[in-house]
Amino acid sequence: MRILLTQPLIPGSGTMLLRLNGKAGQRGATLFEFAIAATVFLTAIFAVLEFGRALWIHNALADAARRAARYAIHQPASTPAGAKFTSTSLDQGPSVAAIKNVAVYGDPLGGTNPMVNDLTTDNVHVWYQGFGLGEGSVSVTISNYQFQFVIPLWGPLLRCPITTRP
Repeated sequence: MRILLTQPLIPGSGTMLLRLNGKAGQRGATLFEFAIAATVFLTAIFAVLEFGRALWIHNALADAARRAARYAIHQPASTPAGAKFTSTSLDQGPSVAAIKNVAVYGDPLGGTNPMVNDLTTDNVHVWYQGFGLGEGSVSVTISNYQFQFVIPLWGPLLRCPITTRP
């Protein structure tokens, strides 16, 4: 606390007015409070942004698996395990590699830019079960996809398993 002596109240009386300055010892308090509040606020903002981005990636992966399963079910694969074909030619439709390309690139022929960053055909798994003409099912799974946080507050990565069974 700082004490200030000022002019006498009545000139010539000799009594001095004593004034106390209450803010003298709190010079950096506002800056410190702002630093604490800004840290909490910015952490909350970045957490919301990262959660939104993770949710967007999850939805994009689910859509990729759904798209590949839809492609696989409408066209029988050329060599799935346990497939029943009536003709002698086994090459009647897309291969499992083409189905994986649909999941990753959106095109059976493949491409150079995946639709979701860091997604590869190694992350996509295709299973046929009792597949034949008018029967069976196919399952497309995206596994071991590692979501990279932009701001590593909660760890460097998050694994996203996605399974689609039409």
